Amino acid sequence: MRNVLLFLFILFSTTGASLAQNSADIIKVEAKPEKGFSYPYYLYMPPEIRDAKVAKRTHTILVIPNNTGKLADDLNVHETDVKKRITQNAGFANQMKVAVLTPVFPRSETDWQIYTHALDRDTMTTAKKEYARLDLQLIAMIDDAREKWAKEKVKLDKKVLLTGFSASGMFANRFAFLHPERVKAAAIGSPGGWAIAPTAVYKEKTLRYPIGIEDFKTVSGKKLNLNELRKVPLFIFLGDKDENDSVIFGDSYEDSDKDLIFALFGKTPVERWESSKNLYKQAKLNAEFKLYPNVEHTITKEMRDDIMNFLSKYVK
Repeated sequence: MRNVLLFLFILFSTTGASLAQNSADIIKVEAKPEKGFSYPYYLYMPPEIRDAKVAKRTHTILVIPNNTGKLADDLNVHETDVKKRITQNAGFANQMKVAVLTPVFPRSETDWQIYTHALDRDTMTTAKKEYARLDLQLIAMIDDAREKWAKEKVKLDKKVLLTGFSASGMFANRFAFLHPERVKAAAIGSPGGWAIAPTAVYKEKTLRYPIGIEDFKTVSGKKLNLNELRKVPLFIFLGDKDENDSVIFGDSYEDSDKDLIFALFGKTPVERWESSKNLYKQAKLNAEFKLYPNVEHTITKEMRDDIMNFLSKYVK
């Protein structure tokens, strides 16, 4: 997929007030392979959540998957980006009174075809242990954070909010399908030109992961829990001038996948929009699709406001 400047991690940043009030509020947790995650993660905890007056409430984690926007074998490149973005998003966390968790997942230049930040097919099926099952590693990180803060008498919900844009939108979209029982709601922006379809077959053509769910069990080890997925509110959005399309790139889809998507759904993200919307409706998913006029591959203030309004409804 082409390298682009991605906006997700700063989409909530406006002024200096959005920065963390205290660097101690941002916590780095080192990798713990023995607990199921081989990479560090960062967690921002708003001071209000730790206040004794509200500590007895159950609070929510907002997961923002990392998306550096470039290839690098050096994990420090990705970690530096995560540290910057989580600091910039602290203001939003304070407003919503949620914790923010961002993993430091790799995005290798050497193994460029394994699009880890998008949770692509290669990531789900690779035999390389360093990239394997990042979805399960993220769950292990969430549970580690919950366990850590339980010791501090702060309760964090097992179910999380998700948001992502571009590659991390793809990650959020696919994670919600893989683990709907762990997701309260997800705001998914510009998910690589195609949101995973909640169907195995379309016009007599099989749709394998991540086009659809035909081989979902083979890829993930379990069947799609459609009943659980229907309980997850989804907000999926795109600009009607957005031409950023992962379908045409070899790190996201194979040529056969691209040809199938082109033939069945169209050659651009916007051409495919109605088909995607209809598939989610037919599957009876709780999904709102919104197309923003005259918007390219970016996040506008209107989008930011809509994301905040949407996610705020599902914060305890």
